[in-house]
Amino acid sequence: MQQPVLWGRDAECRAVRRLLDGGPDAGGALLLRGQPGTGRSALVAYAHRHAGDRTVLAGAGLAEEAALPYAGLQRLLDPVLDRADALPEAQRRVLRRTLAGEGCPAHRRLALSMAVRGLLAVAARERPLLCTVDDLDRGDRQTADVLGFVARRLRHLPVAVLLTAGADAVVGGVPQHALPPLDERAGAALLADRAPEVAPAVASALTAVAGGNPQALVDLAEVLTPGQCRGDEPLPEAPPVDGALGRGYRARLDRLPAVTRRVLLLAALDEDGDPATLVRAARAAGATVEALAPAEAAGLVRVSPRRVALPQPPARAVIVDGAPLAERRAAHLLLAGVLDGPGQRLRRALHLAAAAEGPDPALAAELEEAAARSAGETAAAALHRAAELSAEPRHAAARLVAAARHAWTAGRPQRARRLLAGLPTDRADPAVAGRVELLRGELELRCGSPSVASTTLLAAAEAVCGVDRLAALGALVRAGEAVCFAGDQYRYAEVARRVSTLRRAGDPPAAELMTSLVTGVAATLRGDHERGGPALRRAVVLGNRLTGPALTPTALTCATMAGLMVAVDNAAHRLAGRAVELARAGGELSVLSRALELRAIAEYWLGRHEAAADSSREGLRVARDTGQVNSAGVHLGMLAVLAAVRADRDASLRRIREIGEGAAPHSRPRALAQWALAVLDLVDGRHAAATARLTALARPGTGRGQVLIQVMATPYLVEAAAGSAHRPAAAAALAVFDRWASSTASPSRRALSARCHALLAPRGSAEAERGFRDALRLHPADADAFERARTELLLGRELRRSRRPRDAREHLHAARESFGLLGLAAWAEQATTELRAAGESVGGPDLSAARLLTGQQLRIAQLVAEGATNREIAARMFLSTRTVDHHLRNIFHRLGIRSRTELARALS
Repeated sequence: MQQPVLWGRDAECRAVRRLLDGGPDAGGALLLRGQPGTGRSALVAYAHRHAGDRTVLAGAGLAEEAALPYAGLQRLLDPVLDRADALPEAQRRVLRRTLAGEGCPAHRRLALSMAVRGLLAVAARERPLLCTVDDLDRGDRQTADVLGFVARRLRHLPVAVLLTAGADAVVGGVPQHALPPLDERAGAALLADRAPEVAPAVASALTAVAGGNPQALVDLAEVLTPGQCRGDEPLPEAPPVDGALGRGYRARLDRLPAVTRRVLLLAALDEDGDPATLVRAARAAGATVEALAPAEAAGLVRVSPRRVALPQPPARAVIVDGAPLAERRAAHLLLAGVLDGPGQRLRRALHLAAAAEGPDPALAAELEEAAARSAGETAAAALHRAAELSAEPRHAAARLVAAARHAWTAGRPQRARRLLAGLPTDRADPAVAGRVELLRGELELRCGSPSVASTTLLAAAEAVCGVDRLAALGALVRAGEAVCFAGDQYRYAEVARRVSTLRRAGDPPAAELMTSLVTGVAATLRGDHERGGPALRRAVVLGNRLTGPALTPTALTCATMAGLMVAVDNAAHRLAGRAVELARAGGELSVLSRALELRAIAEYWLGRHEAAADSSREGLRVARDTGQVNSAGVHLGMLAVLAAVRADRDASLRRIREIGEGAAPHSRPRALAQWALAVLDLVDGRHAAATARLTALARPGTGRGQVLIQVMATPYLVEAAAGSAHRPAAAAALAVFDRWASSTASPSRRALSARCHALLAPRGSAEAERGFRDALRLHPADADAFERARTELLLGRELRRSRRPRDAREHLHAARESFGLLGLAAWAEQATTELRAAGESVGGPDLSAARLLTGQQLRIAQLVAEGATNREIAARMFLSTRTVDHHLRNIFHRLGIRSRTELARALS
């Protein structure tokens, strides 16, 4: 029988195994804390399956018995109660009296607790004992107190106690482990196991909707339509209230007193969670917040001095859905009545709107006006309700579009699409229709088809140019981004032509920034750097001058792109960093991923590869959380390239696999993946394969393919071609790179150009040496140590092959030292190999084990050091034993060791 896999619970499984794997006289306890649905019961079942020869006592806290003192203890100990005769008389008497329902006086509780400990010790004489209690906090308090006492006193006893409870439970003195939400990878793995028909992008979005809760994720998967599984239809915005998780919450709700449910409904409807508001509303309802105590005990609400919080979205939905309509309306009106402060206008209007029964133009206008001072999902909800209350269709349409815009800005593309789908298509005002197309184009650019996005955005620009020229320019900038993303740069000329018709003398900085960017990019793409450079530099200057309402993350990303195009890396990095800060502060999640993408590129050019990887990882998380599959693909591609540059094959290939087959052949993610594969080819000496991959990225002169990615990758293309027979293709790409590099003031770009020319020069020639030395002179001393070390390595190799080993060693030593400091084992090994070929006897690079291994290799090595077998490692990391064997051979080779004992020593 196949055992269930606990996706995303590796650390918890290890903690359970450590508890069970203690010595014969090494007792212990563990408390697993988490929200309902996070896998607490599954981990108890896991412990039972791995109990081995232990006797198992299993119990669970029951809300039905929470008022019966020691009821849980009686059920737990009943199977071994016949062994109580072995206890001292006083302990035996107090134990039996208590479990018979006669209670336990306060002065006898210590004796009772010692009796329970003694009974477990007696039961464990023949075989070690595993005692588990699930949902400890849902049962009676007295049982929890006794088990906590026992769990703290298991030393030298062959007894293991495993307890589970809610996220806020505390059992003093007992080791605890909180169950975190599933990350995106674990969520995708769970869905692939339970619902393999769900597309990867949908799995990412559902994990975010579920908040990482495993049961919520399974509940969502069970209600998806085929179209939602494929990603063709909008996804649910919350787990279903009638799913397993929702039914569990409903069962808790049904057991609460009526007054508690009334106050709990107020707490659920007031999503701001302000305790003062709840106190006033409860008083107005003839109750007090103290009535929430049973709901807190049931895990349905948490009340602190600063916030009233419900644990998960399904809990709120179940509470609201379970109340009759009349009670919901009355609760909204109560909340509206107590929200009379100057800063509570929008919250009051929202509650009044929720209680309204039909069109109410005045209330709709009030909502719209109050929403103007808000943003994000709150503004989206207000404007959506305002649209529903509008009497005039044109007002309703305008408010619905504004609501969709706020939803998208807050990173909720599915909600934005759903709002747009509610618009009437036959009576739409042309200006409103244009704004609709503009938003749909943005959604396609980040979350759908870039090819469709470019067409949609061009049409949107045409529709709104007469009423909102700034919006039209924004649409054209995004249309240009879409054609570049799709590898259709030849279409950028049309974008530039349309922008030129919208340019005006005396334009404000925001408008001039966009026109300068498009003009500069168009000229650069056709190789006209004399025109492109000044326009792009003007865009950078304007980006640094933005103030007031014009200072937006979107405008700053435009200036950042311009800075990258003219290689002013520090300025581009500052602009991108400011865009990231503003997007975070304003909750503009729709643009945050793009800002992080540009910051990562700037960090790549600055040689800050670790920082670039951090930016890309954050960007990937944001993109996945907000359903931006195209942005996620770019971040995955950048992470693949950065891992390949580190010669971390496993990490690079894993990121490439995550990109999947969904990326179009000539799209930016696919091009980045090919660049990463080419770097891996180059590291492994497959020069012809690397050359072929990089040459195919773009077709210069046609405007097709990823021209900008090929320019970034040109140094690798030239190095690969220098070791193969494909020099003409490299020379053509280098000509493009040269024209660009020479138009900039960047020493690092010129250093790369000089190195490339040295690689293509005849071997052993003065031209080759001069090129390498020019490159070393041009490399900035305070930046990009990696590229400088690469140049040192290539120059040392050139001198060694020219039979000048003594001259070569100086540069090879410098390269080896730099690579060692950067933790780049494969490159350091190359420098070591060249030094040996130059006649110098050197050992392996002086790197710590952690820096020599890839992330996956290091994890495997750590498990080996903990004593895990290959089979156990395979089970914990969801790998085959053959894969683990392969990794171990590579680990031993990289560290120069031969045994698992030496490996443990190397990691100590």
